[in-house]
Amino acid sequence: MAIILDGNTLAKSIKKDIKSQVGNMMAPPGLAVIIVGDDPASHVYVKNKKKDCLACGITSHEFDLPEDTGQEKLLALIGKLNNDPNIHGILVQSPLPEGYNIQEVFQRISPKKDVDAFHINSAGGILRGEYSFLPCTPAGVIALLDHYNIDPMGKHCVVVGHSNIVGKPMAMMLLNRNATVTICHIHTADLAAHTRQADILVCAVGKLDLITADMVKPGAVVIDVGINRLENGKIRGDVDFEAVSEIASHITPVPGGVGPMTRAMLMLNTLNSALTCPQ
Repeated sequence: MAIILDGNTLAKSIKKDIKSQVGNMMAPPGLAVIIVGDDPASHVYVKNKKKDCLACGITSHEFDLPEDTGQEKLLALIGKLNNDPNIHGILVQSPLPEGYNIQEVFQRISPKKDVDAFHINSAGGILRGEYSFLPCTPAGVIALLDHYNIDPMGKHCVVVGHSNIVGKPMAMMLLNRNATVTICHIHTADLAAHTRQADILVCAVGKLDLITADMVKPGAVVIDVGINRLENGKIRGDVDFEAVSEIASHITPVPGGVGPMTRAMLMLNTLNSALTCPQ
């Protein structure tokens, strides 16, 4: 039976340490979270981030904008926050409503406050291994691996999913740890042939039970980043947890694995922004 990579417990420990560091600061870091429209899932995520800020002693500044706010007004708000000395991190909750240019929005955020690490400067920094912030979900995966003494060096890591938010930066971060990395995606032929070679398998697609036991190498470390909401409201990942946990050496649960680590990394990025650029 696989060892469970417990993101809940590790995230709580990280947030406790952040709160301790914030307590020694002259003023708490400030995180601005902008949400546009009425997407229910987005509002749940923002509510959870507010709870995390409270747990860490970080001041949460929320901007709940109507769907018809418009691109220019949104960009103007970001410009104002870029110049606000009380704000150390800016996050725009995605997805945005139809008609918004999300890439233009991300590029308007100052790289000094880009705690989601979606700016082109942040992406380029990850490629070179020189960065101020790491994207929160891949950073959370790396923190879990480090905590459980799982070293990617020399390992064959297979990343399923090539999004700009998770898959691509995840691959680069593993490569920066001297792993051999294969990236798979929707156009990959014979996915199982690749996943069965993985010493460390990361799946970030959003397709329920995409990874079955016959697709996993015995003894592999399996990281499930997928989020799939069932009709009963429960959440499951991309990996058939019950079956795969019988042959993997380590596995993340969903929920309770990568999810809480993603939010903890956001808090850590906000703290680091305040420490390096206190305004």
